[in-house]
Amino acid sequence: MADLIDLKEVEERVILVGVSTGDGEDMKASLDELEELAKTAGAMTADKIIQNRERVHPGTYLGKGKIQEIKERIWELNATGVVCDDELSPAQMRNLEEALDIKVMDRTMVILDIFASRATTSEGKIQVELAQLKYRAARLVGLRRSLSRLGGGIGTRGPGEKKLEMDRRLIHDRIGFLKGELESVKRHREIARQQRDKNYIPVAAIVGYTNAGKSTLLNKLTNAGILAEDKLFATLDPTTRNLSLPAGQQILLTDTVGFIRKLPHHLIEAFKSTLEEAKYSTIILHVVDCSNPQMDLQMHTVYETLRDLNVTDKIMVTVFNKTDSVESEITLRDPSTDYQVRISAKTGEGLDELLNLLEGILRSQKVFLEKVYSYQDAGKIQFIRKYGQLLKEEYQEDGILIQAYVPSELFASIADSTDTI
Repeated sequence: MADLIDLKEVEERVILVGVSTGDGEDMKASLDELEELAKTAGAMTADKIIQNRERVHPGTYLGKGKIQEIKERIWELNATGVVCDDELSPAQMRNLEEALDIKVMDRTMVILDIFASRATTSEGKIQVELAQLKYRAARLVGLRRSLSRLGGGIGTRGPGEKKLEMDRRLIHDRIGFLKGELESVKRHREIARQQRDKNYIPVAAIVGYTNAGKSTLLNKLTNAGILAEDKLFATLDPTTRNLSLPAGQQILLTDTVGFIRKLPHHLIEAFKSTLEEAKYSTIILHVVDCSNPQMDLQMHTVYETLRDLNVTDKIMVTVFNKTDSVESEITLRDPSTDYQVRISAKTGEGLDELLNLLEGILRSQKVFLEKVYSYQDAGKIQFIRKYGQLLKEEYQEDGILIQAYVPSELFASIADSTDTI
């Protein structure tokens, strides 16, 4: 059996292509982002080409004249592939490959490829493989042709050629098996979530556009030690860490996979169980890269994705990150949020304000308690300290005077000295 090709040896030079339909979408910015995606996947962008059309060509994505122009550029630049900025139908991919006689990829394939190289946990690998197989099942014939021509590069990571050589029945069997595995993971996640609810520990889900600084923020607040790079999708697998707020209140912070424009439907479906952590959280921390010129568009993408996941009616905190890279007098506003704060996760600026804000939000959801406990009931004070916010603890002759904010669902049992917790 021949050795597998080291993907690092496959130096891909790609031409990025997008179709602007005049609907107001900033195609140049979208291609710039696609260039970052291609770079993350290990390819160098040789050229970027935009075609203005009323609509995407249903058969070849591009018009006949533009295809000829790209064919000439492929020869001039010695390109090894073409990447289209939209998800192509099987017919579009096949027809475009035949017309250009070169490997053709789309935005979805590049994102899936990055995810395949970044998944480290068992759950992450299952989710990526499931998304890849769903995507590739309808494209087996066209992909076989392109993969056999180049033998490696973008689109070949993860399940790879061995899966593509299976017949459709085997692929669908594998999809069924992976769905069962994800259901098992989902059940375990629900059990863990129920345990958190039982322990009255609030959860804040960190969401945001890819490369907004979510992992850096989690690392700074909790010393999580997860990978944080200036790359798209630097981290893929979710991480949950405990955070102690200034007054001792405990809260769980959960990092989630970054969002991006035109996030492939297969990925939203596959990662739904992971992204649902946001649905069951108490607070959503929406991290925004305020140094990015496309900040408003990125914020819109995040809110759209949250709506697709039915994440609504949550306390939303917009965290404008990377303030160290912008002028201090710049106006930062998010009309869709409940609270907003400016920080730099890199330098630590504004983090105290963020922690105090979180504490204030959690306190607003609690009930104020003032009570003198007998010394026999002193165990309840530790319970208050763990699940509430202890403001005053004064030892008196007849007992211990307590002033605290406690979860409303615990108030009755804590306030009643005859109850046992």
